[in-house]
Amino acid sequence: MMAKSLEREFKNKIILITGGTGSIGLGIAKQLAKYCPKEIRLFSNDENSIVESKETIGQNSVYKFMVGDVRERDRLNLALRDVDIVYHAAAMKHIDICEENPFDAVKTNVVGTSNILESAIIEGVKKFVFISTDKATNPTSTLGGSKLLAERLTLDAGSYVKNNKTIFSIVRFGNVIGSRGSVFQIFQNQIKNKKPLTVTDKRMTRFIMSISEAASMILKVTSISNTGEIYILKMPSIKIEDLAKGMVIVYGKRFPNYGNSIKIKISKTRERERFSELLISNDELSFCHDVGDMYKVSKVENKKRLSIKEFDSATAKKITQKKLHKTINELIDEYTSY
Repeated sequence: MMAKSLEREFKNKIILITGGTGSIGLGIAKQLAKYCPKEIRLFSNDENSIVESKETIGQNSVYKFMVGDVRERDRLNLALRDVDIVYHAAAMKHIDICEENPFDAVKTNVVGTSNILESAIIEGVKKFVFISTDKATNPTSTLGGSKLLAERLTLDAGSYVKNNKTIFSIVRFGNVIGSRGSVFQIFQNQIKNKKPLTVTDKRMTRFIMSISEAASMILKVTSISNTGEIYILKMPSIKIEDLAKGMVIVYGKRFPNYGNSIKIKISKTRERERFSELLISNDELSFCHDVGDMYKVSKVENKKRLSIKEFDSATAKKITQKKLHKTINELIDEYTSY
């Protein structure tokens, strides 16, 4: 049923993905291509990643790569011509880089989001999905604060269109394991270079999801969402130290030359780094609904209040060792060549 619904949603549509050559952008594009869209525009400010992505994603006439920056309104206006659906994934996403470059973080994550929202309204886009992060919940960092502001802009955008002409919704992610710059890739590079795996603190926990889970969720949300709703995938959490230990075990079995020499080192926390993440705030909890494989935050109050423990990576259900090792093996198969 969902496959037919998605085909109706995307068939013959023109779709724009900002940050289109990033891990999430490419993941969305690959899944979208199954549903016969007219055109998928992959919008990126990185020429080199466009070249690499053409190799990664394969030859398909449905893909159109576009060079541009969300900071530039004029370029966005052109990119959004005749577009039906927008996925806004372009962002500065690394905590330490955002702390060191707050002006750029705000220009990209806040002003860039404002730009594309305004262009989407002007061009009459039918659906707009903003990809956010759990760091936007009760933010303590420049990254989290900038993404929270971007969320508020997206939620407010609906007030500028009549009769829900454009539907604006949000998906809020945990850590997308295996994505570019993720902790898995950091550990993987440390293993390859025979360096110790650096865990910043034994208490560190995070919610995790795969790229394919993230992309599937985004497509589903496109089909079911109403303006002003935030969707969150039900994800397991993990202690980062347990991820490191799992990689030591799996790599040790598969690559003895690497695995047998792997050590784990406790380093120090980065500036503004939190020990755990929250998927929703206390203010949102009263408006959070269980909708199967996801949670939905809407304007409608839920009389059956959910427990905040489900949304805190320190107290939420942890991934099993069996599932963790399976995930690590899958990521190794996808990303590693030894």
